[in-house]
Amino acid sequence: MKKGAEILTSFGRRPASGTPPDLEARLRRVRLFLCDVDGVLTDGTVFMAGETEAKQFNILDGLGLRFLQREGIKVGWVSGRASPATTQRAKDLRIDFLSQGSHEKVPEIEKILGQAGVGWDQLCYVGDDVLDLGALKRAGLAVAVANAIAECQALAHYVTRNSGGRGAIREVVDLILKAQGRWEALVKDYSR
Repeated sequence: MKKGAEILTSFGRRPASGTPPDLEARLRRVRLFLCDVDGVLTDGTVFMAGETEAKQFNILDGLGLRFLQREGIKVGWVSGRASPATTQRAKDLRIDFLSQGSHEKVPEIEKILGQAGVGWDQLCYVGDDVLDLGALKRAGLAVAVANAIAECQALAHYVTRNSGGRGAIREVVDLILKAQGRWEALVKDYSR
């Protein structure tokens, strides 16, 4: 079995149909990781109590994002919906880039690409809904979460086994770190 096939089957999920044969190469090129928030980092649920809002984030996803940062890969969130809960979680995780409140994600991402000094081909973007289609179409590594709409899944180079808010981000992070040969050293560091 080819090395790339091992990475994919480690999660028990094949990538989207029509996946290019260079998925592993796409994983190795990632220097910037951006994703949507609602439906990707969360399951899409928002709890409202008057003016107070709460969201549920997966702790494994957060730790995975910190792993990427530790390995020199910048991380950012691009959400069409502005939210104090998202802002707080981004601060907690020291997210490098946060864009909220614009439904035009491509121009927002282009600003971030400029700030990070990378191109679309070095970007991994994870999305789930209509607002993510433009980014998925352009990203060097386009990922749709398992609960994404069919149109997102059709554009994706990889469709996660896990749903948004249920470890999908960590699944992608692990794939990237393994493809880039960084996973074993990270595990060794934490196994001391």
